[in-house]
Amino acid sequence: MATPKRKPTRRAAVIYNPLKVDILVLETIVAAAAKESGWHRTLWFATTVDDAGQLLVAEALAQGATMVMAAGGDGTVRAVAEGLRDTGVPMALLPSGTGNLLARNLDIHFTHLAETVDLAFNGVDRKIDLGLASIVRENGDSEEHVFLVMAGLGLDAKMIAKTNVKLKKAVGWLAYVDAIGRSLPEIKAVKLKVSIDGETPRAVNVHTIIIGNCGKLPGGILLLPDAQPDDGVLDFVALRPRGPFGWVKVWNKLAWENGVLRKSALGRRIIDLSRDVKDVTYRTGKDLRMTVETPQEFQLDGDEFGEAKSVHTWVDPGALTVRVPAGSF
Repeated sequence: MATPKRKPTRRAAVIYNPLKVDILVLETIVAAAAKESGWHRTLWFATTVDDAGQLLVAEALAQGATMVMAAGGDGTVRAVAEGLRDTGVPMALLPSGTGNLLARNLDIHFTHLAETVDLAFNGVDRKIDLGLASIVRENGDSEEHVFLVMAGLGLDAKMIAKTNVKLKKAVGWLAYVDAIGRSLPEIKAVKLKVSIDGETPRAVNVHTIIIGNCGKLPGGILLLPDAQPDDGVLDFVALRPRGPFGWVKVWNKLAWENGVLRKSALGRRIIDLSRDVKDVTYRTGKDLRMTVETPQEFQLDGDEFGEAKSVHTWVDPGALTVRVPAGSF
């Protein structure tokens, strides 16, 4: 008597941004991979203006999804991660945006769609931290969001807000160079009070503060060299260039020391022997609160989130399970 075939118990869901994904191509590749891996027929959900993915995740889980793929830009990835927070259901990345920030930091190669889909079905699961940000507006309204890579207040957020959307589609992350140029006339220090892990708030003047769960940016820039996505803490960097060569010192620190010297043992020894650059200050912690004198632009994972009067960020350790290549980070 023939042994009856066991029905598949695993089911994937794809939450995709229809403006950034070739859905016909993606459906074909995913269907083939699911069949080969012995999974149920895949569930499909398109994001909308009203739902970037959070509610769609809940619907996917209600229909039995045991793995959720996020197909789109960093905003789609962030929304799916927010929906999957603390569920234990893994998120797989099918990045198709400009930054692809989380994929870069998890060593996920995203230039070949078939390989990325195969990783979704056959990769390994790793738990990473999530950053949380509570944003308070000038009128007292507040909202809470997750971030996976970096949040920032000041110049970097102003740059993102000024990025030309059409240019970004044409040349990718290089559009930020144009935005930097248009932000330069408005460069001035931001006055704010900062508290890390409950310490007494202190007044500081900075051009930007960045809070990171990961450290790598497009273009090979290692902004936060010690940041790890699963270490249970957030990394903070404050940029406050001083004097006529302040920005030169900042760029040297970020591009030369972090991007080049840290990649070798000799380079790291050179950094240890060099004088600290006071224009770039690093700290770590689990909780950061900051209140600005006047509302400032705020960004999450490269997307603008308007002006904030105060921001509270903290880490949720191991809150997200992601599908990654074996041996990743």
